[in-house]
Amino acid sequence: MSAQRQANQALFKVIDAMDAPHVGRVVRLRLQDGPAPRIRDLRGARLLAQSPDGKTEKVQVLAFSATGGRPSDARLKRTGRVDLLVDGDQRGERPRVATRWTVTGPV
Repeated sequence: MSAQRQANQALFKVIDAMDAPHVGRVVRLRLQDGPAPRIRDLRGARLLAQSPDGKTEKVQVLAFSATGGRPSDARLKRTGRVDLLVDGDQRGERPRVATRWTVTGPV
């Protein structure tokens, strides 16, 4: 995956994932490599998720989860973590993103 990643894209590791009550999944991400994206760039962004066995899936950020605290650029740079509510590329289908997946983006 790192060979496909552009220089300006961040590489995150999924450290927790769970189904959201109504739509999508809540994923907790930790920055692994690259520059920390601005929160405004993540809002509504499309991200590329890849499983440990190489399967890929595109997801779209619907919102930020407040479970990890109020998202801000300073917080993301300081902690390297952000919680997102994501939905699958095809609406109505929950994404399969799980722990140990990697997420690259915004794409």
